[in-house]
Amino acid sequence: MYIAMNRFRIAPGREAEFIDIWKQRESHLDEVPGFKEFHLLQGPTTPEFTLFASHSVWESAAAFEAWTRSEAFRKAHAGAGTSRDIYLGPPQFEGFEAVL
Repeated sequence: MYIAMNRFRIAPGREAEFIDIWKQRESHLDEVPGFKEFHLLQGPTTPEFTLFASHSVWESAAAFEAWTRSEAFRKAHAGAGTSRDIYLGPPQFEGFEAVL
């Protein structure tokens, strides 16, 4: 099992807008071999930002990497960057192999 996470720092007061972007987004993940599940997580809020993380579970790192090179990936990210003022910097990727 492989878990792929992206952490997002979101401008204070823009949290609902960020969540709506993800609700309306067509991820195309259901078309991808090896995809298991997805969650959008909301973390702590500071005066500077609110932390969010996208969390997807894959059968393997190879399945995730294949998705990043797929047409489904390109379609899912076609509108990325259209709401730049919501994001306080680029997302920070973290990938994890399950060991237990």
